[in-house]
Amino acid sequence: MPVERAFLFDLDGTLLDSLEDLARVVNEALVGRGCPAHPVEAYRFFVGNGMRVLVRRAAPLEFPDSEIPALAKAVETRYAEVWHVRTRPYPGTVEVLQGLAGQGVPLGVLSNKPDAFTRRMVDHFFPGVEFFAVRGQRPEVPAKPDPTAALELAGLAGVPPERIRFVGDSRVDMETAVNAGMIPVGVVWGFRPREELLKFGASRLVERAEELLAI
Repeated sequence: MPVERAFLFDLDGTLLDSLEDLARVVNEALVGRGCPAHPVEAYRFFVGNGMRVLVRRAAPLEFPDSEIPALAKAVETRYAEVWHVRTRPYPGTVEVLQGLAGQGVPLGVLSNKPDAFTRRMVDHFFPGVEFFAVRGQRPEVPAKPDPTAALELAGLAGVPPERIRFVGDSRVDMETAVNAGMIPVGVVWGFRPREELLKFGASRLVERAEELLAI
């Protein structure tokens, strides 16, 4: 029988609570260059569009754009050492992924985190879950909310975009789903408020991970 549905998941703020580790490494890099640090909560609105955008948002306005690539590289180098210190799956996500996989539902991950980190973190935190594809940000593919990568994964799953639930916690994820012709599902436990999810296209909000099993 042909596969009739699939799920694509964002990573940070959707499957993993990674905020403290991300905030830590960016703050360290900023302070090392004489810039002020930010409270961890501020990073809820800095993350979501990739590492360079994260660094640009966190750095002072007067910080030269020409130095952002070097700052982002320093952040990535440090993050490679501490990405797992405080990061944990959100409650219920492991069980839900296992449950969906047990129903024969194809599962994929699409993140704007660099591809190597995305794959490493999924392997580490979800070792018992079978994904048909895990993709992070790659230089040759436009980042979310461009639909290119999402449609690539739809092709790999063999499922029409309109039958794929795209699950995420931010504007970027909802816009990606809309742009790709997928079904946008917003999770309220992530980094961004429910108002943002609804404003940018969420067709449904999920309060608890277990609710995904009923969709």
